[in-house]
Amino acid sequence: MNLDPCPPAQAERVLEGESLRAGAAVAAPGYGNKLARSDYGAPSLPQWCVWVQPADGMEADRWERRWLQGVNAALDSWAKFLPVVRVEDPRRAHVRVERRRPPLRQLAGGWRASNGRSLLQVLEVKRADRALLEPRVTVLVSPELRASSLRATALHELGHAFGLWGHSDNPADAMAPVQGASPVLEPSADDRLTLEWIRRQPTGFGRPLPPRPQADDA
Repeated sequence: MNLDPCPPAQAERVLEGESLRAGAAVAAPGYGNKLARSDYGAPSLPQWCVWVQPADGMEADRWERRWLQGVNAALDSWAKFLPVVRVEDPRRAHVRVERRRPPLRQLAGGWRASNGRSLLQVLEVKRADRALLEPRVTVLVSPELRASSLRATALHELGHAFGLWGHSDNPADAMAPVQGASPVLEPSADDRLTLEWIRRQPTGFGRPLPPRPQADDA
C-alpha cells in the first residue's frame, strides 16, 4: 500500500513562545556554525511538502507567470539536493510560498523593506492520526521584482525554509544577505555542504512532541 507522503493536517496547535536562537559554536562545514536552532533542534525534516500559490484566475497573467517561473526554478534548484514534494492543498504543506510583498520591518534605524521573508512557526500537527512536531514556514516573495532578482530571492528564502536559518558572509552563496553584482541563482558548494550538515543534525521535528519536564511541586 502506498502511503500519502503529504497527508493533510487534521488539527494543529501553534506552540507559542518557540523561537530560534543562536547555536553553540561548533566546527561545521560551510557556514553551519552561523545557523540558529530551536529548543527542539534544527527545524529540518527528512522530506518537505511545499505549496506554491497558484494564479488567481484560470490562466496566469504575465506577472503571475513570471513570479511562478522564478519561484518554481528556485524550488527545482533546491530539490536537486533534498526531497521535495509539491502539493496543491496548503493543508498538506510544511512550506507555503505566497505571492506578496513582505510587510515593512521595524529596525533600530527605522523601517526596512525587503524583497522576501521567511516566517517560521513551530506546530504540533495531527496528520494521518499521528501528532507530530513540525516547522511551518510561510515564504513571502514579492512579485514586483526583475526576473533574476525574483528567482534569487525565492532561492534565498527557500533556503531558510529548508533549515538554513542563518546567513553566509560569502556573497557568492545563495544564503548571503547581500549578494554580488549578479544574483545567485543556484545553491553554491558551501550552501550544499551546509544543507547536508544541518540535515544530519539531531532534531525532534518530524516526530511526536516530547513531553515537557514537570516542575516540582512546592
